[in-house]
Amino acid sequence: MFRATRRTILLSLGLGLVLIAPTAVSATHSWGPPYHWARTANPFTLKLGDNLSSTWDPILVTSRNDWNVSTVLETAIVDGSSSRPKQCRAKAGTIQVCNATYGNNGWLGVASISITGGTHITQATVKVNDTYFNNPPYDTTPWRNMVMCQEVGHAFGLDHQDVTFGNANLGSCMDYTNDPSTNQHPNQHDYDWLEVIYGHTDSTTTIAAAPAAAPAAAAGGTADSSWGDLVAVTNGGHGATFVLDLGYGLRTVTYVLWADR
Repeated sequence: MFRATRRTILLSLGLGLVLIAPTAVSATHSWGPPYHWARTANPFTLKLGDNLSSTWDPILVTSRNDWNVSTVLETAIVDGSSSRPKQCRAKAGTIQVCNATYGNNGWLGVASISITGGTHITQATVKVNDTYFNNPPYDTTPWRNMVMCQEVGHAFGLDHQDVTFGNANLGSCMDYTNDPSTNQHPNQHDYDWLEVIYGHTDSTTTIAAAPAAAPAAAAGGTADSSWGDLVAVTNGGHGATFVLDLGYGLRTVTYVLWADR
């Protein structure tokens, strides 16, 4: 989740090689154990359910094209399944992508994943908050590209490469920054780490499958109770991770990146 503070954005699931940068960068950036979609072969295709307005449609196309450079996964944009985009209901085996005016709640974007068996992603949602994107400084293509790219990356199981806003950009949308101009797309380290996360295959698949569905998240709100328990705070409070235990080995993990108020 990407938090909307005065100079930053929000990321939901922000989960590289060590890159040359003025501050330390994590050698790995997978989210969780790592979390990943179960599949029986590579490359595999994930469906991006388009529940977006015309303003966001080309942004999603850019993210699709960027992430499809990966050698282990591809994405395909399909019609969204949510009749009420603001609710952005998850659909098993897919990533549903939505935009709405979710309110002045502090976040620019949120990605949530449902987990089964401890590590396998069964469904995911990405939400971007037009309450902020309809106004400066976030109403630009670079800001939209960065947040969409990052949230979709979270839905694959990627974490952030770096969570310090004031240092030099790494050239990756998975890098927190106050200036998204050069952080709008994945970089090679993002693609390399996807190969690590998906370096094995599974005996079953959660892609376009129908496992037990998690309850739909509420429309939004500061520290939404539907996100579950706060388990981690990063970058001086700019980032947060929530886990909702659904029982029977199921849980939902939500990453939030707060915006500057």
